[in-house]
Amino acid sequence: MAEASVRAPQPDSKSDRLESWKEIAAYLNRDVTTVQRWEKREGMPVHRHQHDRMGSVFAFRSELDSWWQSRKLRVSLPESGDPILAAPPKAKPLRPILAVALLVVVAGLAVWFQEREVFWRNPIANARFQVLTDFDGVAQAAAISRDGQFVAFLSDRDGQMDVWVTQLGSGQFHNLTRGRVPELVNPSIRTLGFSPDSSLVTFWSRKSDSSSDISIWAVPTLGGEPRPYLEGAAEFDWSGDGSLLVYHTPGPGDPTFVSEGARHTADKPIFTAPQGLHSHFPFFSPDNKFVYFVHGALPDKLDIWRIHSNGGTPERITSQNAAITFPVLLGRKTLAYLATNPDASGPWIYALDLNRGNPHRLTFGPERYTSLSASADGRRLVATIANPKRSLWRLQLDESSTPNAAASPISLTTTSGFSPRLGAGFLLYVSSNADRTSIWKLANNNAAEIWSGQGEIIGGPALSRDGQWIAFSIMQKGQPSLQVIQNDGTNARVVTSSLNLQGELAWAPDGQSIVSAVNDQGTPHIFRIPIDGSSPQVLVREYSLDPVWSPDGSYLLYSGPDIGTTFEVKAISSSGSAMASPTLKLTRGARRLVFLPRGRKLLFLRGDISHKSLWLLDLEKGTERQLTNFDPKFDIHDFDVSADGTQIVVERLQSQSDVVLMNLQ
Repeated sequence: MAEASVRAPQPDSKSDRLESWKEIAAYLNRDVTTVQRWEKREGMPVHRHQHDRMGSVFAFRSELDSWWQSRKLRVSLPESGDPILAAPPKAKPLRPILAVALLVVVAGLAVWFQEREVFWRNPIANARFQVLTDFDGVAQAAAISRDGQFVAFLSDRDGQMDVWVTQLGSGQFHNLTRGRVPELVNPSIRTLGFSPDSSLVTFWSRKSDSSSDISIWAVPTLGGEPRPYLEGAAEFDWSGDGSLLVYHTPGPGDPTFVSEGARHTADKPIFTAPQGLHSHFPFFSPDNKFVYFVHGALPDKLDIWRIHSNGGTPERITSQNAAITFPVLLGRKTLAYLATNPDASGPWIYALDLNRGNPHRLTFGPERYTSLSASADGRRLVATIANPKRSLWRLQLDESSTPNAAASPISLTTTSGFSPRLGAGFLLYVSSNADRTSIWKLANNNAAEIWSGQGEIIGGPALSRDGQWIAFSIMQKGQPSLQVIQNDGTNARVVTSSLNLQGELAWAPDGQSIVSAVNDQGTPHIFRIPIDGSSPQVLVREYSLDPVWSPDGSYLLYSGPDIGTTFEVKAISSSGSAMASPTLKLTRGARRLVFLPRGRKLLFLRGDISHKSLWLLDLEKGTERQLTNFDPKFDIHDFDVSADGTQIVVERLQSQSDVVLMNLQ
């Protein structure tokens, strides 16, 4: 992507300039009080002394009015797109200073209006919201048909995740797959859709842990047997007139193709991302000229790009470098999508005018938006809104542990807890609310907050081997920093704020440095970062994430790039040479690895994208053993093991979400 253009799309000069002149002319004919009311309504700062800022306009007001009438000024738009002043045959000479003043004022106002985006309108400001589902459990990945009549979504209402559909206004819901499809969930792509005529509901499916078993299937909207729709494809979109099809496969770099007609012929490759990067959510512009897509590193280094439907150099549309998903067009100029904030909170609905390019956050509050879809006319939106609940649970670990072993909840003084880390006689965990993130220490049933600040912790805290120091990286206003504190909350300091940190941290065996992935020109590499502030050194030169040291410090395990929905675990010696690694190919979202303190045994997560269990791998014998088997509505998101290897604490995530319909005015 190094050759890709990074310029924003340019506006249509004629139409946009004409509208700007009309708005400015209307603005000039308002008095100060009206201006103040108008600015307040538009969410702009209201100045107490408008005449100080606009004095030159109102000082000449009467003279300008007289001149305007006498000269019969009119604004025209010639082929060049520049406004001109046309004078009547018998016009009197205009004083040069007045003409200059008028031009300066109008030009200044044009810039002032542009900077404050006076012409921006929130597309969902007056929308009517309607909750479509009120089920216990999950309703996610909602999609609306092009005609705006049907909504499909995933739900575990009948126990297993299935494809459901409802016709708007009917109040009825139908399970289309009825447990016949093993894996349907993939929040990184648009998993559900409709055929252009709405007769079929399409869905993403993976039959096994292999990316080669990914395909698009379809089931009749009114019910019937599922059947293949686009074999070997992961996502797709039809052009508005049905003449073109864009799709990408799950191979490395998500190779993207455009083909002609319903027969799926003349496939033309238009883009393939570099290793480790992804290109998801492709869709056509209304004129079929461009294909828009989300591109970058999963899960949260993404932006929206577009490329000509015949191929060429991609053009970057947004510059947020966030967790961006589910882009849709509302008309021809408004792009809506889901994105996280610079502090990694969210995601919420964002939108931007393609002519001006500045993103605007449209939704606020504690709700997290997890999918977005629009009808072809842009008048109806469906979204899924989630309210996930996180809790910590304790398990005993011994040779007799079975998947059905009892787990006990850990009582916390905070509303929620996540990213557990076990020390000798204490438990660390992270908690967050609307504007602050905290690290807590639980010991002898007493909890104490040992660190608090704005932002969101990347990965989780890392304990030094002696349990005395805690390292963590935190994203604050879009800038990550690496910090360390003692386990009682004292001696907090910043190690570095100049590195683009990513994923989990790990203390080096010597306790004098920390290893972490650093995003270097779009690709993460593991670096050794000394805590004394000296220069970091690259440790792994290939794509690498989430390091974990072996108990004896002789080698390091790390995660390779996602290919499709899986990644491989690799190993490197402490001296930096490659070495044989355990044969582990895991599903996206299962990057957390933890060694038991004694022996060569490794804890890891295995399962579907939305539901994973904890497993134990004996590296010497090559055997695996499942340790947990929670209800499918629960997913293990993080975990840790005690220093003596007898206890495990897991972060259990329970999702609760509903489908919401927005009728736009």
